[in-house]
Amino acid sequence: MIVEVDTGSAVPVYEQIRAQIAGLIETGQLPPGRRLPPVRQLAADLGLAVNTAARAYRELEGAGLVTSRVRHGTVVAPRPALSAAAVAERLDVAARDFARVAHGLGVGAEQAEQAIRAALRTA
Repeated sequence: MIVEVDTGSAVPVYEQIRAQIAGLIETGQLPPGRRLPPVRQLAADLGLAVNTAARAYRELEGAGLVTSRVRHGTVVAPRPALSAAAVAERLDVAARDFARVAHGLGVGAEQAEQAIRAALRTA
């Protein structure tokens, strides 16, 4: 698991960790059942205080993305099935985000569609 933090960012470090791990879980790069590094190890690897890493894990647990048990560690929680409406909403948000990026890059619809098709083939 690769997590990077920018201590000079306006975003709190624990939130940077939380967002990155949540993103890895959302994309399936951290599948259900995968054990996360112990809090102390994550803190040491990133050169942070243990409480900072612990807060990120608590936030993830509060969101239902991970479960923590003493002596068993922290693992990625099983993913609940999404309703059709939730799937549609997530796709809509992702599509709008992609469209904004493509527009900002000056990419036309045809090139953007090609990028999406290529990404779907390799996903």
